[in-house]
Amino acid sequence: MSLPSFAEHRIPSGQGVARIYARDHAGHGPALVMMHGFPDNLGIYDALIPHLLTAGRRVVVFDFLGFGASDKPADAIHDFAQQRDDLERVVAYLDLGAVELVAHDSSGIVAIDFALAHRDAVSRLHMLNSAFDASPLAGWPEMIVVFGDPALSALARQFAVSPAQFAWLLEWQRGQFAAALAPKHRARFNATIGPLIAANFMTQPSAAPAFMQMAAHFYAELARNSGRLDEVATLDMPVTVIWGIGDTYLTAAMGEERARRFRHGTFHPVDAGHWLQSDEPALVAKEMLG
Repeated sequence: MSLPSFAEHRIPSGQGVARIYARDHAGHGPALVMMHGFPDNLGIYDALIPHLLTAGRRVVVFDFLGFGASDKPADAIHDFAQQRDDLERVVAYLDLGAVELVAHDSSGIVAIDFALAHRDAVSRLHMLNSAFDASPLAGWPEMIVVFGDPALSALARQFAVSPAQFAWLLEWQRGQFAAALAPKHRARFNATIGPLIAANFMTQPSAAPAFMQMAAHFYAELARNSGRLDEVATLDMPVTVIWGIGDTYLTAAMGEERARRFRHGTFHPVDAGHWLQSDEPALVAKEMLG
């Protein structure tokens, strides 16, 4: 399915003249505001969006500052507070009112944090293979571990200063994700998500500086959020936890645990990998739309 037309916006960020890139697809109902994770950008939703638009829904996607088509200022600060601020600015600038948040990968932290801070502004959460707390059921991708674990800081610095070694690590991690997929999903990954991630890092200006900063904050943020699980349990909105059960890092057991953390959480397994919205977009849309 081809990507339908959209209105483009460059939204002021909280860091100087830098702008956040957003696409607004017209439709009805609470806007579905969709967020990406560490290694990628809004393009991870390209296969899913047409299914949601066919159902008449309004869809907003954006790149966090430092990623994709958003600005990448050399002196920018990238952390989870900044990413929540990006989300707040997108929602306010487009005057979206109450929204449905769609989170994948590390943006699960941003979505839940936003929902805790703005309970009346979130009508539903959709959690797709995403992070929040230091769950013992999670196994983080090796590229995250290298840049996130303080014990590996010397190794991380070596990758950071060597473009060739960073490119090798990126390609190795891509191979790990691809190898775990079913053949039909592997072909799609190699044709779409894999090149998208590579371009996100290798095209200049690169998302690598933002990625490295976010990864450096990751473990501390997970630990902080483990202390907020009682607060998470008080959220009143419905939470649809849609999980690619072929994800060898963020496992199905982790997804089931996530759903139990919410008062109104439901678990929806999908036979797909980490990027389930690309592997099985029609099935993910069906679960989102109920």
